[in-house]
Amino acid sequence: MQPLVPDQIETERLMLRQFKEEDWKDLHHYYASAQATKFTVGRAFTEGETWRAMCSMVGHWQIRGYGPYAVEEKSSGTVLGIAGFWYPNDFPSPEIKWALAPAHWGKGYASEAARAVQKVGLQYLPDISLISFINADNSPSIQLALAIGATLEKEVQFRGSNWHIYRHPSAI
Repeated sequence: MQPLVPDQIETERLMLRQFKEEDWKDLHHYYASAQATKFTVGRAFTEGETWRAMCSMVGHWQIRGYGPYAVEEKSSGTVLGIAGFWYPNDFPSPEIKWALAPAHWGKGYASEAARAVQKVGLQYLPDISLISFINADNSPSIQLALAIGATLEKEVQFRGSNWHIYRHPSAI
């Protein structure tokens, strides 16, 4: 499928771009952390599972025409994590997601990436009302969703726990 959104986005400090095969090594710093994955995949991954997760994100682009970006720090070339569009078949709606390795938390990278994705979504996917689908216990992600203008729409049961649907603004 032809991409519906740009395949890369540049911010002041970041390059959000398509994944490359070697990115799994940096991405594994996120997926190998039980702390970082507690509210997303629910456990630390093996290297093979990280590689397969990355490949599923590449495949998402092929099927949906949009997907998650590798979040690369421009100054170092290091992949810090993931940010972008995500819509697995069991999610309630297309979402803006973000996930960084713990070493990169608290530096504003996630909000910088998420705001850039919001802008691209508004420009290229204007007919999709994007959400962020966040585990109700994931306070840092909830704070980020609120900080970038998303509002709590409702709470739902998903995979055995409470999740919040945060709706992103239709204009920035």
